Amino acid sequence: MALQLQLRTVSGLRGRADRIAKAAFRGLSFYTRVLESCEDEARFDETFRWPVASNVDGNEILEIQVFNYSKVFTNRLIGTFRMVLQKVVEEGHVEVMDTLIDDNNSAIQTSISIEIRYQAQDGTVGTWSDKEFLETPGLRPEGDGRCPLETDSLLPGLRQSSDVSPGKSSQQPADRSFRRAGKGVFSAMKLGKARPTKDDHRKQDEPAVLEAEDLDRKAMRLGGGLDPDTISLASVTAVTTNVSNKRSKPDIKMEPSAGRPMDYQVSVTIIEARQLVGLNMDPVVCVEVGEEKKYTSMKESTNCPYYNEYFVFDFHVPPDVMFDKIIKLSVIHSKNLLRSGTLVGSFKMDVGTVYTQPEHQFYHKWAILSDPEDLTAGLKGYLKCDIAVVGKGDNIKTPHKANETDEDDIEGNLLLPDGVPPERQWARFYIKIYRAEGLPRMNTSIMANVKKALIGENKDLVDPYVQVVFAGQKGKTSVQKSSYEPLWNEQIIFTEMFPPLCKRIKVQIRDSDKVNDVAIGTHFIDLRKISNEGDKGYLPTFGPAWVNMYGSTRNYTLMDEHQELNEGLGEGVSFRARLLMSLAVEILDTSNPEINSSTEVQVEQATSVADNCTGKMEEFFLFGAFLEATMIDRKIGDKPINFEVTIGNYGNQIDGMAKPVLRRKKEGGDGDEEESELLQNSSEDEGGEDGEMVSVSSSQPMKPLVTDRNYFHLPYFEKKPCIYIKSWWQDQRRRLYNANIMDKIADKLEEGLNDVQEMIKTEKPHPERRLRGVLEELSSGCLRFVTLADKDQHHASRTRLDRERLKSCMRELENMGQQATTLRSQVKKNTMKDKLKLVQNFLQKLRFLADEPQHTIPDIFIWMISNNKRIAYARVPSKDILYSIVDEEMGKDCAKVKTVFLKLPGKRGFGPAGWTVQAKMEIYLWLGLNKQRKDFLSGLPCGFEEKKIARGQNLPSFPPISLLYTKKQVFQLRAHMYQARSLFAADSSGLSDPFARVFFTSQSQCTEVLNETLCPTWDQLLVFDNVELYGEAHEMRDDPPIIVIEIYDQDTVGKADFMGRTFAKPVVKMSDEQYCPPRFPPQLEYYQIYRGNSTAGDLLAAFELLQIGPGGKSDLPPIDGPTDMDRGPILPVPLGIRPVLSKYRVEILFWGLRDLKRVNLAQVDRPRVDIECAGKGVQSALIQNYKKNPNFSTLVKWFEVDLPENELLHPPLNIRVVDCRAFGRYTLVGSHAVSSLRKFIYRPPDKKAQHWNMTAKHLKGYLAMANGAPRSRPTGEIVVNMEPEVPIKKMETMVKLEANSDAVVKVDVSEEEKEKKKKKKKGGGGGGEEVEEEEPDESMLDWWSKYFASIETMKEQLRQQEAAAAEAEEKEEMEIAEGFKGQAKNKEKSKAPKDDKKKKQQSAPELPEKKNKQKIDELKVFNKELEAEFDNFEDWLHTFNLLRGKIGDNDDNATEEERIVGRFKGSMCVYKVPLPDDITKEAGYDPNFGMFQGIPSNDPINVLVRVYIVRATDLHPADINGKADPYIAIKLGKTDIKDKENYISKQLNPVFGKSFDIEATFPMESMLTVAVYDWDLVGTDDLIGETKIDLENRYYSKHRATCGVSQTYSIHGYNVWRDPMKPSQILSKLCKEGKVDGPHFGPGGRVKVANRVFTGPTEIEDENGQKKQTDEHLALSVLRHWEDIPRAGCKLVPEHVETRPLLNPDKPGIEQGRLEMWVDMFPMDMPAPGPATDISPRKPKKYELRVIVWNTDEVILEDDDYFTGEKSSDIFVRGWLKGQQEDKQDTDVHYHSLTGEGNFNWRYIFPFDYLMAEEKIVISKKESMFSWDETEYKIPARLTLQVWDADHFSADDFLGAIELDLNRFPRGAKTSKQCSLEMVTNEAELPMVSIFKQKRVKGWWPFVARDENDELEVTGKVEAELHLLTAEEAEKSPAGLARNEPDPLEKPNRPDTSFIWFLNPLKSIKYLICTRYKWLIIKIVLALLLLIMVALFLYSMPGYMVKKLLGA
Repeated sequence: MALQLQLRTVSGLRGRADRIAKAAFRGLSFYTRVLESCEDEARFDETFRWPVASNVDGNEILEIQVFNYSKVFTNRLIGTFRMVLQKVVEEGHVEVMDTLIDDNNSAIQTSISIEIRYQAQDGTVGTWSDKEFLETPGLRPEGDGRCPLETDSLLPGLRQSSDVSPGKSSQQPADRSFRRAGKGVFSAMKLGKARPTKDDHRKQDEPAVLEAEDLDRKAMRLGGGLDPDTISLASVTAVTTNVSNKRSKPDIKMEPSAGRPMDYQVSVTIIEARQLVGLNMDPVVCVEVGEEKKYTSMKESTNCPYYNEYFVFDFHVPPDVMFDKIIKLSVIHSKNLLRSGTLVGSFKMDVGTVYTQPEHQFYHKWAILSDPEDLTAGLKGYLKCDIAVVGKGDNIKTPHKANETDEDDIEGNLLLPDGVPPERQWARFYIKIYRAEGLPRMNTSIMANVKKALIGENKDLVDPYVQVVFAGQKGKTSVQKSSYEPLWNEQIIFTEMFPPLCKRIKVQIRDSDKVNDVAIGTHFIDLRKISNEGDKGYLPTFGPAWVNMYGSTRNYTLMDEHQELNEGLGEGVSFRARLLMSLAVEILDTSNPEINSSTEVQVEQATSVADNCTGKMEEFFLFGAFLEATMIDRKIGDKPINFEVTIGNYGNQIDGMAKPVLRRKKEGGDGDEEESELLQNSSEDEGGEDGEMVSVSSSQPMKPLVTDRNYFHLPYFEKKPCIYIKSWWQDQRRRLYNANIMDKIADKLEEGLNDVQEMIKTEKPHPERRLRGVLEELSSGCLRFVTLADKDQHHASRTRLDRERLKSCMRELENMGQQATTLRSQVKKNTMKDKLKLVQNFLQKLRFLADEPQHTIPDIFIWMISNNKRIAYARVPSKDILYSIVDEEMGKDCAKVKTVFLKLPGKRGFGPAGWTVQAKMEIYLWLGLNKQRKDFLSGLPCGFEEKKIARGQNLPSFPPISLLYTKKQVFQLRAHMYQARSLFAADSSGLSDPFARVFFTSQSQCTEVLNETLCPTWDQLLVFDNVELYGEAHEMRDDPPIIVIEIYDQDTVGKADFMGRTFAKPVVKMSDEQYCPPRFPPQLEYYQIYRGNSTAGDLLAAFELLQIGPGGKSDLPPIDGPTDMDRGPILPVPLGIRPVLSKYRVEILFWGLRDLKRVNLAQVDRPRVDIECAGKGVQSALIQNYKKNPNFSTLVKWFEVDLPENELLHPPLNIRVVDCRAFGRYTLVGSHAVSSLRKFIYRPPDKKAQHWNMTAKHLKGYLAMANGAPRSRPTGEIVVNMEPEVPIKKMETMVKLEANSDAVVKVDVSEEEKEKKKKKKKGGGGGGEEVEEEEPDESMLDWWSKYFASIETMKEQLRQQEAAAAEAEEKEEMEIAEGFKGQAKNKEKSKAPKDDKKKKQQSAPELPEKKNKQKIDELKVFNKELEAEFDNFEDWLHTFNLLRGKIGDNDDNATEEERIVGRFKGSMCVYKVPLPDDITKEAGYDPNFGMFQGIPSNDPINVLVRVYIVRATDLHPADINGKADPYIAIKLGKTDIKDKENYISKQLNPVFGKSFDIEATFPMESMLTVAVYDWDLVGTDDLIGETKIDLENRYYSKHRATCGVSQTYSIHGYNVWRDPMKPSQILSKLCKEGKVDGPHFGPGGRVKVANRVFTGPTEIEDENGQKKQTDEHLALSVLRHWEDIPRAGCKLVPEHVETRPLLNPDKPGIEQGRLEMWVDMFPMDMPAPGPATDISPRKPKKYELRVIVWNTDEVILEDDDYFTGEKSSDIFVRGWLKGQQEDKQDTDVHYHSLTGEGNFNWRYIFPFDYLMAEEKIVISKKESMFSWDETEYKIPARLTLQVWDADHFSADDFLGAIELDLNRFPRGAKTSKQCSLEMVTNEAELPMVSIFKQKRVKGWWPFVARDENDELEVTGKVEAELHLLTAEEAEKSPAGLARNEPDPLEKPNRPDTSFIWFLNPLKSIKYLICTRYKWLIIKIVLALLLLIMVALFLYSMPGYMVKKLLGA
């Protein structure tokens, strides 16, 4: 019943202004939106609706006023239009165009065009639907011709109304039948309309809104031809799809995921620190995670210490606790043993921030240190570190650690998340705590009761205070004694860097108590949600607003088992309290001198806030009806049960407060003013009695009835109990409305995305169209939000956060809408996947935005109470059931029937206990303002009468206490249970005995039990007769209740175990509908089975609900189908529904069994494998003696079976291994279910695609299956040129090729090149540079040169990939942002940077190559296991893990690993029979092997296994000192090698460099285990981690993983060919096996294989330089490109090093380090391979560095001469290379330098061991006196020179220092003048030299130190000479230390100024008297005169007195 007005246009306006119109009727006015700067016409196009309670009278008036809008002044009226509604009442629909009148009632030229409709209460005026409105041509703007049928938001999108009146809002009666129409996910999209072309206008379209019947006819007519955009696939989404608007979705996942503890490991590597502020310090780094602290060692006397120390912290806590822990890195300047040192600076970040980083880590980043005690100081230095946080199952890809040659760009690699500015400032966080209310009783003290007994005073039993924790600091308010409504008005101030790297602020109300304080409730404020970092963002701000706290139930017990819930862990099960608080942030201006620089937490008083600041108190009304309560757990089935609903403390009868909590509650007669005011506001038709309405918050207790063995139900048949509660809250609905709009957009988006993914998964056609539809919907939803939220009124009670959030949400959504539109045009078939990712991001963003941080109305709790005990609960967010007049703002479950599953509270809900449903309820909820409550029953299923309590009998709006349904429909439910797969293993055998139990309303039935299977095919129809449903028939059709299916495991003893649950919605047929396509018979669908939160298989089933009409059951379609006599009364699934079958043949390759564990303590001796699929199967041959030979004697067997045509419905294939014991007994060893046969299906190649008939012939069975259909190529020859491209020829370097440009791999240096080179050498080198950089000699190169070069290449490739990815992403973002208009331009733009990049990339490699002009052969470094790269080497032999034992219930125990009892090796091939002939007729086809032609024999074979271990990185520390002493242990079969004596002391990154040879026999010994142990002096050695390699799969793989193919073939040197077979032999063998034509070697370096021609060099040099002809290079070039050979080709394993993670069984899933290694295998029946490659670690080379300090200059003068007062310094220079303790050397002292000049001529000599490749100095020393052995350290080669001022008695003063990195330091200045600070600060621009290349350098360098302001300044200059010699050279030309022999330096010529005062006394005296002490002397003289006068006075005074007195 409503009056509806559409205001179209106002025309004939004058001037240009902003216009607004106001429409008023019956005193309720709406405003339009403001139309900005419109001229003569204003197009409003807005619709307003007045819901009317009583019929409109013919002489009522509607008034419309048009204004010129002004922001500042009042709006100026242009004119008014008034209309008497007589005609409207008669006709129901009027269109008017009329002129306005001004104030004087005279007409003006402005005219208005409107349309009015009216629908009376009794429907006297003809009914109308929205279709007429939708057709109106002017409704949509002209250009916008999108067909709305692509989307579901049809109506909402068109209803662009907005209005500014408080509390009311516009709404079109969104026609229900329309919303109910479709059956699928997207109701409107099922119409299947073809899309009109873009320019087609909406007019020509047929009406978009169809009646329900109309729609169904249409669906039937369109049958199959639906537009793909509109097809919904309900599989995962089958239940969650909301068909109509009477029911909402159930929640599938049951278990609360929060609060369960998990394993975490935080690893921190402290690498080095730089630029620490302070002079000559001894820094130590303290790493603190949570409460744990660890320290590095101390480095002496340096500002840039190098540590490279690794720390690991292990935790077992819930995720929330983990991510709030703070990681704190602090540098301490420590001198003494007690380590009390002073803090230099620290850095804080929470674990969550690290975890949200890509790969959960920061790698090689610089943390900025700041001093928390001193805010004004700047940064205190940088600390370089790696931080990683690993949870269970996360694997961290550590970037490859190689030598860190590249100098670090500190500013570019700061340890900060993306988007945080490097310059962080200090800020104050003000958290104001005002008051709390609704606190629970916390009577911890028994004294309270005693007091009450004695004095009779009843005090509140709680002493609350608030504690706030932020960034590792705590602050707390004062304690308010005995108060349920404490008032604090205090503020807690934190000082922290901004933006903080800690995400959450924890606010907790605690109860103060003598014994221990307990938490009452906890709330977390997420800073990301209350601030926005964008350029239009805002600082964190919050409130003043109430936050609601939830926790354990309110009844107080001494030991609360759910106390953790009050600490904020897990989902709260009850309302605890609400707290009024606010937060503000102020950025500090640290330059301000008055600032208080302490960062301690401060608490001070704050001003209180006005009562109404959080919103006007309103009376809310909550109504609920319980329509069904079934599946009640049998444990509680014997006592009466009732349900209680609470909102806040309202409705809480058991443990609510004795006293009303919220002061607004009315008590007896003394209502406050506010209360009475509220009453007057309540709507008129409720009468005065409404005040008497008392809340009814719980249903009547009822005794449950039995459903079946496990569950009970309550007899809510026709009578449904109701509850209603009145409560008072501040009216902040707007917040929830906005959240609801966004949530709905997100829900719709999520549903669409699920659909799209499902379409991709099931390979339905055109998922991209569906995605386009989803995007279209998203953009219209976003625009709708902007229009709706825009009219948000400017409440007094809106906080700053409300305003800012609204602005940013509108910006974000507007932006998202535009991006969605842009994306939509870019969605193509091929870009689908990437775009899907982007849309997923939208979804996350929407969910993030929708979460409202400022609470309003608390959540609603529904408790099931039995015997006055709370048993189970459900929690419903209040926003979900909040009512609004506007559809989009309405909560998604408001006025809808929701299926709710009650769960156990707190920890009890974890694990299996929490997975069984406590009760399933169908509940209807409505929450809204009391004055809006007239249609609170509107969403209930129709056909009921209300039963009210006596007082409310005749009041229409008085809520009912129960509903009595008069209408009931009878149905029959047919559940077609076909099969389930991948179920949970519930028995110890690793299998289950599953049966399914189907629940529908209060009935349940079971399928039969199938024994010992995880993939039961029940094939059973369950019929539920006489299902009674209450309500109107048509509602049932669209809204049937949901069906719950639970899967159980039958146990012989005890009750069945729960295995999982899923939900489904049946397809409904009413009695008047036909049983015919498209809806019937229903299709089988997959339903995801959940067990707790994890998935536990799929169910394949279909459900139909058929109405039993007046004719009884005879009208139902007959149950036809094969009646199975064997199965007795069990009905199979009928024909139309069960899948169509065809005949398939399944061939099984039985290879062998591996690693079988004992069964019941007995060893497996004679195993056999049974294969079963769809009831048919085959058994393998019996293995007679498993120990001797675990392989099968018969390799291939087959069986035929009927499988569904649709591959998605294929049943799983079960593999079982049994052990045959004596007397015909069998024991199950283990089983494996292959859930999808798809990868084993062989599809015969398509004839049409064949260019030559040969393809089919050489089908080596497997290959075809592995690669799908064979790739056929045309015959023409393809020449693959192996010569390099021209520009690179000039430098003979390995070209770093991108992956896609394989063709140009250089094979060797071509002849001319070599000639040129020789000439160049003869000619003495063309350029100066050439000569300077000598080529490293071939003999100097070793395996490590190759390795390091390869790592460089790998890093380079990674960098390029990253750059390319980043570029692509930027381009993508640019495109989206620019929209499609700019796309063409954009392409140009983005091309340019790409070209630049290419140029850069081409020039980049030249830098490293300067170092090694000579080309070093490289190998491939894989930063993962080889298996990962080559698909586990399962190219034809697959490994299936055999499982046994139950799956563990909680995450802690029984992982998949522990259940593995062995492995079956084999394969399978599935194909339709018969096969085409050409395969079977092929030459050499062996029918015994079927599709598995050409597989090797599986007889035992002897193999030499050579294991190379290169190094390990990031080992987990095993000793207390945070280090480990690792050594290698290798196990293969019976061989067990422990390399214990070669352990490496105290190293977490040991270089092993060893190879081990082992002889093994496959198949018995095929699992290689390489472990790293920690050596211990006493006790057993601990396992650090191990890795296992299946050698057999590698050995037999087509990828040839026996010995990697190197890059080049050479017969001597460091790169000698390792394989006993030469490349040409390997090539012939491969060609023969693959039946490939070739190889044909031709003249001129050509070789032809199949139809490919390869070219390359043909000569080789032996060690004497003699050249020989050879084909090996050519053969090798073919091998390196073997994957290009048609059909037989596949990538061969290159020469490589693989990186394998080390795992420890005690810490499953968490990496304990990584091992770099490789394995070679050589069959023993072939010629023996050569000796193993030598990879022993490089020995460091011995060097001697001689440093001569010649002179210093301009050293600052530190001392004042005592006598002469002159500034002078006693200078000496100190230097060291390795560390101050080891080798510091001092010059002698140049005394009394007056100018800062010093002459020394002093030589230091530093011998050191140096690793050229890693650029590190190696030192070995004992760590402490107690160390057992020396530890080897590697430190960077840095020479430190310091200048000091010597003092005789006090400590020497440090003046300045310089550090020179010997690999790259600035060239010294020629003279002292040219030497400046630039040389230190501006290193980038200066020419750098390396002492290792230059050997001798002389020059001036500056000494620098920091002044008081932390600025660097030059404090002196030194002239020095550096000379580097190798140890041999040093021996030949020795030199003495200091100025000693040999090669002495002459004595310096120093002016003798030391005793100047002695030689020239007069001058000194004059100086002393005249200058220095002049004023002092004058003062002393004056003082003496004064003293003398006083003395004389005192002396003569008595005499004078006497004289005076006596008058003498």
